[in-house]
Amino acid sequence: MSTLGRNARIAGSLYLLDVLIAPFRLIYIPKTLFVSGNATETASNIVAHESLFRLGMASDLFCGVLEIFLVLALYQLLRQVNPKQAAVIVILGLMTVPIFFFNVLNDAAALILVHGADFLSAFGKPQRDALAMLFLRLHGQEIVAAEIFWGLWLFPLAILVYRSRFLPRFLGVWLAINGLAYLALSFTGLLLPQYEGMVSSYAFPAQLGEVAFMLWILVMGARVPPSEDFPSTSRA
Repeated sequence: MSTLGRNARIAGSLYLLDVLIAPFRLIYIPKTLFVSGNATETASNIVAHESLFRLGMASDLFCGVLEIFLVLALYQLLRQVNPKQAAVIVILGLMTVPIFFFNVLNDAAALILVHGADFLSAFGKPQRDALAMLFLRLHGQEIVAAEIFWGLWLFPLAILVYRSRFLPRFLGVWLAINGLAYLALSFTGLLLPQYEGMVSSYAFPAQLGEVAFMLWILVMGARVPPSEDFPSTSRA
C-alpha cells in the first residue's frame, strides 16, 4: 500500500470512530434520558441511569481527543495538495475541541445537582432539578455554536478534496454543501430555534457528505491516477 493510501485509511478509520461514537451523547442520551419541559423526570432518569449518563460524558471526552488526531491525519493526507489550506483545516477543526470538554463540565454540574450534594442544601430539590436542566440546555446550546466550526472547516477540506486528483471531485462538492448545512443549522438554532427541527430534516441529506467522504477514504483509499502529475504544493 502506498503512503498516500495508508494516510487515507488512517484518516478514514479515525473519522469512522468519530461518526460512530459522537451520536451517543449527541442523540442517544437526550432521547433516552431527557424529558422536554420536565426537569424532575429528567433528573430522576439521570439518577436511575447514572452509568449511562457518565458513559455519555466519557464519549464526549473521547470525541474531543479523537478530533485532534483526525484533523492531523487529514492534514497529513492533504498537505501535499496545498499546505496552507491544509493548515486551515487543522485550525478550524481544533476550534471544536474545547467545546467537547466544556460540555463535560456542564454534564458534571447537572450530575452533582441531581444527586444533591451537602453544600447544595440551601436549594430545594425542584430548584436543583431546574438548575440541572439549565446545564443540560447549555450543553445543547454549545453544540449549536460548535456547528459553526463543523461547517467552516469543511470548506477548506472540500477545496482540497476537489483539487486533489486522488479523490473524486463530487466528494468535494458534497462536503461544501455539508458545510453550508451545518451553518444553516447553527444560525437557525441561534436566531430562529422554533424552525431548527424543520431545517434539520431538510439538511440531513446534505450532512451525509462527511459520511460519504469517510467511507471513500476508508474503503477506497487514495491513489493518484498514473496519467496525471501530483498537484504542486506551490499553489497558493
